[in-house]
Amino acid sequence: MAELNPQERKKIPRQPMPNQDGAVRRGNFDEVALGYTESTARLEAERCLQCKKPACSEGCPVGVLIPRFIKALREGDMAKAVEAMKVKNNLPAICGRVCPQESQCEGKCIVGKKGEPVAIGRLERFVGDYELAHRTCPLVSSPATGKKVAVVGSGPAGLTCAVDVARAGHKVTIFESLHDPGGVLIYGIPEFRLPKGVVHGEINYAVQCLGIDIRNDHVVGRTITLDELLAGYDAVFLGTGAGLPSFMRIPGINLNGVMSANEFLTRVNLMKAYLFPNYDTPVKAGKKVAVVGAGNVAMDSARCSARIQSLSAKQTGDAPGEVHIVYRRSREEVPARGEEVHHAEEEGVIFDLLTNPLEILGDSSGRVRAMRCIRMELGEPDASGRRKPVPIAGSEFEMEVDTVIMALGTSPNPLVFVDAEGLERTKHGTAVADTASGRTKKLRVWAGGDVVTGAATVISAMGAGKRAAADINKYLTGEAPW
Repeated sequence: MAELNPQERKKIPRQPMPNQDGAVRRGNFDEVALGYTESTARLEAERCLQCKKPACSEGCPVGVLIPRFIKALREGDMAKAVEAMKVKNNLPAICGRVCPQESQCEGKCIVGKKGEPVAIGRLERFVGDYELAHRTCPLVSSPATGKKVAVVGSGPAGLTCAVDVARAGHKVTIFESLHDPGGVLIYGIPEFRLPKGVVHGEINYAVQCLGIDIRNDHVVGRTITLDELLAGYDAVFLGTGAGLPSFMRIPGINLNGVMSANEFLTRVNLMKAYLFPNYDTPVKAGKKVAVVGAGNVAMDSARCSARIQSLSAKQTGDAPGEVHIVYRRSREEVPARGEEVHHAEEEGVIFDLLTNPLEILGDSSGRVRAMRCIRMELGEPDASGRRKPVPIAGSEFEMEVDTVIMALGTSPNPLVFVDAEGLERTKHGTAVADTASGRTKKLRVWAGGDVVTGAATVISAMGAGKRAAADINKYLTGEAPW
C-alpha cells in the first residue's frame, strides 16, 4: 500500500473483531474473539498516525512502544514488530486479549479524539499470536550471577518479575499455591476469553529459555514461610494476588447453592467442570442462576453459567435455564468492560439493574430456592464518584433462583503474612510496598500487583512486577542498597 497522509488514514474505519455468533458460543467454551487476519491487521495498522509524542504509550502501564510495533506490522515486518513489542511486554498474546485498552492505551489515542481509536489491543494480540507460533524473539539471559530469587505466585505480576529477573542472570524459583501455574490467568479468566494454551505457551517458553524453576502446590505461609524463603534466597517477590472473596452480610449466605465467584471460576477453569455438565462434577450451574455484582468477574461467572446450562440442556433436552446479573446501580455505573457486557447480553444473560439482595431464602433441605431483593434508585454521588444507590421503600420482591454467585471483589489471602514479622499490611489486608520500587517494610522482600493494590488489571500487575524486578536487579548488583 502506498504511503498515506494523515487525512487518508483517518478515513479508514476501525476494523471489527470477528466473533463467534452469540447463540452458538453459548454452547461451547471456545474463544469468542476469532482474531484479525494479516490483511485486516495491516489495514488497521494503517490508521496509526505515528505521533511524535505517543500518548498511547503513556497510557500503557508497562510503556509498550506502540507506534514502533504498529509501524513494523503495517510494513509487513513481523519479526521487527515482535521485537518492538517485547522490549516492554513479555506477554502480548495475553494482554491483547484481557487488558482494558479502552481506558488505557486506546483511551489516549489521538485518532480517538474525533473518531474511534486505533485497535491497539487487537493488533497487540495479532503480534503476540505470531510470536507464539513462530518464536522470532527468544528470551535471552545475561551470564549467571550466582544470586537466587524466589517469586511467590505465578500470575501476571509474578511471571513478569520472574522473567525480568532471570534475564539479568539470577536464578529464579517460582512458588505457586495451585497445581497449575498462571495464577488468575488460569483459574480466574475463562477459556473463551483467554485460552489456557496461550498462557501455558508463554510460561513454558520462559521456563525453557531462562531455566526458571516452578514449584506448584506450595502455599507460602503454610507449606513454607516467608522467613524460611529468605533463609535460602537473596530476594523474594510477592505476587500472590487477591484471592480472598467478599460476601454480602445478609441472611442465608451459608445456604447450599451460594458460592463465591472465585470458587466457581476456579472449579470451572482448573477442574473443567463444563466437560461433564450432567455428572458428579466439581461445580454445577442451576436452572436459575443469580450473579451478584457487575464487574468483569461477574460477567465471566454469568457467561460460564450460561454455557454450562446450555451444554447440560443439549444432553437432557431440557430448556437451558436463566442467568441473571443482579446489580444495585444502573447500566451507566456497571464497572465491567463494555465489550464483556455486550457479549454477555448477546449470550442471553439477563440484567436486573437497580436491584439489591436483602436475603437468600432456602428450602427444607437447606438449598437456595429464592432471593429476596429490593429495588433501588440513584441518589447523590458517594466517595467513589458514582451515584449512591438508595432503597425504594416498599419495593421488596422475591426472585426465584437456585444458585447464587457472589462477585463482589476480593482481597489478598492473609496466609502469606503468617510468620512474616516486619511485613506490614494496610487495614484492607494489602501489603504495604513502595509503588515505584515494590520494596516492602521487610528487608529483601518486594511485592506488587493485586496483593498491594487490591484487585486490578493484568497489565497493571505486570507493570508492578516489572518495576520490582528492575529494583531487585539493582539491589542484587549493589547499585541500590536497601
